[in-house]
Amino acid sequence: MSRVKTGVIRRRRHKKILKQTKGYYLTRSKLFKRAHEAFIKAGEYAFAGRKLKKRDFKSLWIVRLNAALRAQGETYSSFIKKIKVAKIELDRKVLSEIAARNPEVFNKIVEKVKAF
Repeated sequence: MSRVKTGVIRRRRHKKILKQTKGYYLTRSKLFKRAHEAFIKAGEYAFAGRKLKKRDFKSLWIVRLNAALRAQGETYSSFIKKIKVAKIELDRKVLSEIAARNPEVFNKIVEKVKAF
């Protein structure tokens, strides 16, 4: 069997990684081994970040809701319980958007929920 060298294939693979790590710090953008390690780690951080982003946004919506509700003399936890009892199917994202953009509509929702 004849010997096969990986010159072209390896060069192509290395160039692909080095292109994707362009702009990284020091040898992380110049040397293949360091660049490959940085590239793999960046992918792991990106994957985890996509999960953390959801968590961060949910906590932001809760903070916004709580601030809007405190102005109405209501707390977040009691409001969420009452809204479930009232069978109003609005999630935290929608409620926080309504509170921020349409305070008068949000006030009507709070008044309806306070009855429970």
